[in-house]
Amino acid sequence: MGVASYDVETAPEKGYYVDETGAVPGESFGIGTGFFARLQRLAGKLSIEERGIERIPETERTDTNLRKVGTVWLAANMVVSSFAIGALAYPVFQLGFVDACLTILFINLLAITPVCYFSTFGPRFGLRQMVLSRFYFGFQGVKIVAFFNILACVGWSSVNVIVGAQLLHAVNADLPGFAGIIVIAAATLIVTTFGYKVVHYYEGWSWIPCFIIFLIVLGEFAHSENFSNLPMGSGPTEAGAVLSFSSAVFGFGTGWTSLAADYSVYQPVNVSRTKVFFWTWIGLIFPLLFTEMLGAAIQTASANNAFFAESYKKDHIGGLLAAVLVPPLGRFGQFCLVVLALSIIANNCPNMYSVGLSLQLMAEWTHRVPRFVWTFAGTLAYCAIAIPGYSHFETVLENFMLLIAYWLAIYEGIALSEHFFFRKGMNGYAPETYMDAKKLPPGIAAVTAFCFGVFGAVMGMAQVWFIGPIGKRIGNPKFGGDVGFPLAFAFAAISYTALRTIEYRHFRR
Repeated sequence: MGVASYDVETAPEKGYYVDETGAVPGESFGIGTGFFARLQRLAGKLSIEERGIERIPETERTDTNLRKVGTVWLAANMVVSSFAIGALAYPVFQLGFVDACLTILFINLLAITPVCYFSTFGPRFGLRQMVLSRFYFGFQGVKIVAFFNILACVGWSSVNVIVGAQLLHAVNADLPGFAGIIVIAAATLIVTTFGYKVVHYYEGWSWIPCFIIFLIVLGEFAHSENFSNLPMGSGPTEAGAVLSFSSAVFGFGTGWTSLAADYSVYQPVNVSRTKVFFWTWIGLIFPLLFTEMLGAAIQTASANNAFFAESYKKDHIGGLLAAVLVPPLGRFGQFCLVVLALSIIANNCPNMYSVGLSLQLMAEWTHRVPRFVWTFAGTLAYCAIAIPGYSHFETVLENFMLLIAYWLAIYEGIALSEHFFFRKGMNGYAPETYMDAKKLPPGIAAVTAFCFGVFGAVMGMAQVWFIGPIGKRIGNPKFGGDVGFPLAFAFAAISYTALRTIEYRHFRR
């Protein structure tokens, strides 16, 4: 790149300078005399990241440590929330250990592939994932997926913090659920307020104690001989249960897709895309398989052991882990539970960091509000949801997981179709146009295809409150089998490809 040329005339209005590539140099934040400009200057003095959705100049993409690309996902998934996904296999879906593990293995391999692929876009373009989505949904249409991403970030954080609060309650029955929620949320807010570098630093180390404690859990459970090798089912009922459990597993694993590029965006533009892909892959697949399979294994004890069953009924995931750790280890077991509860911080950091970026996309005035202000607002929102929802963990988690799987499958169907069929790969993007609505796709095809995807999801879903006509034909007619996410993907991808062809011929963009 040459010397950047700044649009000085528009700087006071926007609060920053923009160079010829559409990038915003870091030193330009805080320009102006308004309240938010003064707030940005204060943030700079406190070493808080000032940047939001603005494109990062190539000269500032200097984070050459590829290990961070892996550890941010390793820490975010080496947590009790992913353990809880595996633990749903028996009580919710009536699956045995082997069929649960096979589902976890193959569905996670599928679920994380889009996350790994979109992670390679960050270094190449210097844009966040939701900003990149303007090249698929258009300047206005992207607000729909940004809204869903906000719901996802806030909702996931609510579900996760409930799990952490249950663990703390299992250690100290006198600690009310709302207190545990506030403690975890406050710690997460501190990390995410400071931004990209601090998030990566925290995630780079926080997975280690959690991994050690999960190994202790594995060792103690194996020594207890409480594992029950529940037999694998067969027939239509088993097929329906596997498909419904697959939706939960898929929803958790692929849930990071809408944030993927956010955590590689400061990598150099010439970094190997293959290395970024595989560092992300390793950071995702190992903790997901390990924790979810461990959860499935330990939950089998509740089938034939009254103590485990009662512990889970009383304190859910916290009670289940307490049943493994506290009887043999006493206070050290309780200490392990506290550490696992605090692992939720690592799980929620990506959500709360990225929710501010999505909120900045919603309108011109929301863009002016600094990212860290929106992070604070998002924290208040998920606490407000989690505190009253504390006592309804299983139902909230299952339904929310399925909802996330649906919208992300639609997003992936549209984004991947645009990338491969219309842009023909990385060279088909003009990243400097990310703020120019007249040079971005109109978004009509994407929004319409999104609606088709919703229709596909409804046709295939199988939930307590509704079973779609296709989902009802799979498995036991009373419960059905959830095929909402593959149908959502297929309906969205096929309709988008057809509609986008027409749209491009008419608008030529």
